[in-house]
Amino acid sequence: MNEFAKLPDWAAIIIAILILAGAATTLIGSLGLWRLNSFYERLHAPTLGTTLGTGCIVLASMLCFSVLQTRLVLHEILIAIFVTVTTPITLMILVRAALFRDSVERAETLSNMHDGSHPATSELEVNHSRPPEAT
Repeated sequence: MNEFAKLPDWAAIIIAILILAGAATTLIGSLGLWRLNSFYERLHAPTLGTTLGTGCIVLASMLCFSVLQTRLVLHEILIAIFVTVTTPITLMILVRAALFRDSVERAETLSNMHDGSHPATSELEVNHSRPPEAT
């Protein structure tokens, strides 16, 4: 007989709800990554979805093994700490790198526009030097 068959009904219901909530939250975060437009928006949804989804699944695992009294819940605690600490740090590092990249690109664009070597400014000069075409 499987040891999970010894799990009381009240615990099985709570565990099932936590696992489904965690999976749904992670799915919603993943859909946010797919659906949102900008890089900064795309970072926010999966970060929250991953953290909350993993938290629900870890709570379900902790409850299951605590009720069954088969082992300590040290693994789940370590996973929760690891995800809680690393996800926001990773988000901040990615955002800072993107902000730096954007500022460098913006500075290069402004420098090129000032020099007149930017494609948009040279195209404007060409269009203004020609007379309008007859239709």
